[in-house]
Amino acid sequence: MLNPTIDNFTGEYRFLSNFYPSQIRYEGITFAAVEHAFQAAKTHERSERLRIASSRSPGAAKGLGRQVKLRKDWESVKVEIMRQLVEKKFTVHQDLRNRLLATNDAELIEGNTWNDCFWGMCNGRGKNHLGRILMDIRTGFLVRSQDRTLRSRIQRKHVAQSRKG
Repeated sequence: MLNPTIDNFTGEYRFLSNFYPSQIRYEGITFAAVEHAFQAAKTHERSERLRIASSRSPGAAKGLGRQVKLRKDWESVKVEIMRQLVEKKFTVHQDLRNRLLATNDAELIEGNTWNDCFWGMCNGRGKNHLGRILMDIRTGFLVRSQDRTLRSRIQRKHVAQSRKG
């Protein structure tokens, strides 16, 4: 049986979107959503970052991000920065992490109609970097959760054995 697919981040899955309100801090600045922080990360200019942080919406932040003085290493660091910001979102907001975990093994595809074939997929084509990041983060949370459960079982067993002996 094939894994289910979540192929757009709207409706009940809107929380997967970088536009979803989920306050995070990045390099000492508080941002209203991952999209704000990601757009600000495009530049090293603090004044531009602060302007993006104070923008009224993720869409406005995206517009401002198109106008910044782009950092020289942007193309080589943007995927890792996105990974860090998305992981921070789901680490800080336990309710969102629980919802991400509730997607189980569904394939997550940032499907879109605006032809973003780098972060998502459009008309069945694209690299889907955002979807892959979300699935990797989900797997990481599951592994850490299982490790904690296993450690807890081992510790209980050890305590029980030490009480016997």
